[in-house]
Amino acid sequence: MKETGNNESVRALSTAADNGVDGRIFRTMAGAGALAVIISAPFAPWRITTGLLVGGVLSLLNHYWMRKSISAGFDVALGHSTTPQIKLVQYVLRYFVVGTIVFAAYQLNIVSLPATVAGLCSFVVALFVEALREFYFAIIHREETD
Repeated sequence: MKETGNNESVRALSTAADNGVDGRIFRTMAGAGALAVIISAPFAPWRITTGLLVGGVLSLLNHYWMRKSISAGFDVALGHSTTPQIKLVQYVLRYFVVGTIVFAAYQLNIVSLPATVAGLCSFVVALFVEALREFYFAIIHREETD
């Protein structure tokens, strides 16, 4: 009774996300972080540029871990996986890792804390870019994308 007619792959959620919205959001996050670092390098103090860089890299790492943890959670919930739930623990552990790295970098006086938080917000920029993209396709072209 648990079988569905469209169950092509155990990891369908993981592989579909790589080519769709998730892949675009990840690339946009990387681009936004790189653009912020490039713009701040000649104009801002080095701690601000370093904070943007550290925040952007941590944002990408956090997004990657979150995607893998949520995918593992769905695999366990749908009965596709019976492996230990280590990846589910990573969902909570990632906050500890990000917080520890930010705290250590701030205590070592390597980064500016507001700049690091701004770098961590590259996910917000990526969501706005994706929303504008979807708005464009839905309103201008009168169609929706996958």
